[in-house]
Amino acid sequence: MKTILITGALGQIGTALTARLREKFGVDHVIATDIQRPENSTVVENGIFEYLDVTDQLAVEQLVEKYQIDTIIHLAALLSAVAEEKPQLAWELNMGGLMNALEVARIHDLKFFTPSSIGAFGPQTPKVQTPQVTLQRPTTMYGVTKVSGELLCDYYFQKFGVDTRSVRFPGLISYEALPGGGTTDYAVDIYYEALKKQAYTSFIDKGTYMDMMYMPDAVDAIIRLMEAPSENLIHRNAFNVSAMSVRPEDFEKAIQAHIPEFSLDFEVDPIRQAIAESWPNSIDTIQARKEWDFSPEYTLEKMTADMLEKLKEKSLS
Repeated sequence: MKTILITGALGQIGTALTARLREKFGVDHVIATDIQRPENSTVVENGIFEYLDVTDQLAVEQLVEKYQIDTIIHLAALLSAVAEEKPQLAWELNMGGLMNALEVARIHDLKFFTPSSIGAFGPQTPKVQTPQVTLQRPTTMYGVTKVSGELLCDYYFQKFGVDTRSVRFPGLISYEALPGGGTTDYAVDIYYEALKKQAYTSFIDKGTYMDMMYMPDAVDAIIRLMEAPSENLIHRNAFNVSAMSVRPEDFEKAIQAHIPEFSLDFEVDPIRQAIAESWPNSIDTIQARKEWDFSPEYTLEKMTADMLEKLKEKSLS
């Protein structure tokens, strides 16, 4: 990777990844793009930023040519809960945008990354230590687009030789950007509310296990995968990755170690709960560890301490 175009750079992953890549490659070699341009965004203020609608293939290609891009990191997509509310838009954006980005990668011989998700699994998938290769029959539009995206990236690699790479992300937890409509967003909200109100009402029910990862580990996973030798990658689209399998009450206990008065109650959102129950409780990450040395650093306890510290600093700045 030398000069990188990031789509959806203002989302949770994009905000953190843009900052890390600018540190690693220099601000002139990381082109952040999004369909919105908010004020007071570090992504916009601290480097090159371009407006981009990924459903416009010509616009994607023009930026690739303008900045002599060699790598596309395609993050633009609707997340799970929003996609269920707007399934047609989710298909048009998640699949249409992906096809456009892959076509530009094919034409210009670019390296390519796009994230998949544990949402690509479904209720018939083994729920405990979900294998790398297994049944994928999701029951959400988000999941349908993620499975389709994995297959499409495989097709572009096998048919055209595009160097496509992907991971199936679990729920991602970050202090750098607010949640964007995902089923696992409670795991981000809970830290904000713990500091504000010493209480949180979870829209995911007690006892519901889901895989999670702290954003620094997620960003590190993307960079490690993109820098791995292509010949080492067998399951390139997409690798299971995760750092922890946790329930809402596990977050409660971890937060109470720092804020003893914190309390958790439940007001279950049936749509997001149904999505959560269709996903695995835990996934097997052995292939990512073998093929490109995936190795998350943060446990729930270490992540909680860092999240609370960073959010306190953020509120004071």
